[in-house]
Amino acid sequence: MPSVTIRPAAAQRQASAERFLAVRAHTERLAAPLSAEDQTVQSMPDASPTKWHLAHTTWFFETFVLALHAPTYRAFDPAYKYLFNSYYEAVGPRHPRPRRGLLSRPGVAEIMAYRRHVTMAMAALIDDRSDEVESIVELGLHHEQQHQELILMDAKHMLAQSPLHPVYDRKAPALQAQPCDQAWREHEGGLVEIGHHGGGFAFDNEGPRHRVWLDPFAIAMRPVSCGEYLAFMDDGGYERPQFWLSAGWDCVRQQGWQAPLYWHKEGQSWFAFTLTGVRAVDPYEPVCHVSAYEAAAFAKWAGKRLPREQEWEAAALLLSDAGQVWEWTASPYVAYPGYREPDGAIGEYNGKFMANQTVLRGGCIATPRGHMRTTYRNFFPPDARWMFGGVRLAEDLR
Repeated sequence: MPSVTIRPAAAQRQASAERFLAVRAHTERLAAPLSAEDQTVQSMPDASPTKWHLAHTTWFFETFVLALHAPTYRAFDPAYKYLFNSYYEAVGPRHPRPRRGLLSRPGVAEIMAYRRHVTMAMAALIDDRSDEVESIVELGLHHEQQHQELILMDAKHMLAQSPLHPVYDRKAPALQAQPCDQAWREHEGGLVEIGHHGGGFAFDNEGPRHRVWLDPFAIAMRPVSCGEYLAFMDDGGYERPQFWLSAGWDCVRQQGWQAPLYWHKEGQSWFAFTLTGVRAVDPYEPVCHVSAYEAAAFAKWAGKRLPREQEWEAAALLLSDAGQVWEWTASPYVAYPGYREPDGAIGEYNGKFMANQTVLRGGCIATPRGHMRTTYRNFFPPDARWMFGGVRLAEDLR
């Protein structure tokens, strides 16, 4: 039988198709432990039902790739353009975000059929596509990976509302114990470059690369542990306003915060609801599910501060135990110097949210492994706790 030589372009298309199918399949594996009833529930306005994530990531490829670049493609259901748009005003009106949990129909079976319809059309386009759509397909894959993390975040919040403490999956990602002793890494400061260097994928908000001046600082080698955070709690951390930003203290009083989200006390012991079930809080694990306000209060109690995002990035390659929890910084989410939003509806992806948000860096146990990089800028409101947010400390060097 004669040998077959795969040309570089053909091999690249094949690899692209395989990656596309792998990302799509992983999203469905994350949804698989959840029942149809689980996948319909919206536990709070900021969270979304699992089936909505499954549909929205499909809508993204249908709207921004197939509808524009596949002339023979026919929409699965025209109504989905309204139901599964998230926030793209340029695309048209959309179903209100807080009411996604009221969409009992289409059901999970219909949404899975929608996914198959779009996945098959995308696979055919990838096999034949020109370089013109390469960047939007790549963005769509990273967008879907963001929603893979959101599926776990939102499902955990949903399951935690049940008094039955249901388990998502005994094999789900879990936090790992870290060394007990804290160590510090000093940075001399000076003029440094941050931002994406231009090789490989990055979201638009990671650039342009630019120079910043840093005063000398030190940064902790690992995130704050549960044991260290328990010491803050035992010392009246949630009862002493001197540690808190004013807005944070308002949250403590109005929302009754006494511990990280998903913690509860039985007798003298603390327990945490996790994706793998309820278990005793491990003092050596990184503390997780705290807000930026709680992170800042702990840092002040400890006589330290939160790192600025520029410091975090400058020191990132020196840090250990990164990637278990997203790490709050002291930096507001704003544009880098020279930033310009992309043209068209895709320009709404990041830039429109650059107000009233705080930057987190790193990644977490729910972040797809190939999705982390030192320039990644995650962002949430400072009172948000349902993401896997933790604390890394910094201090000035005088």
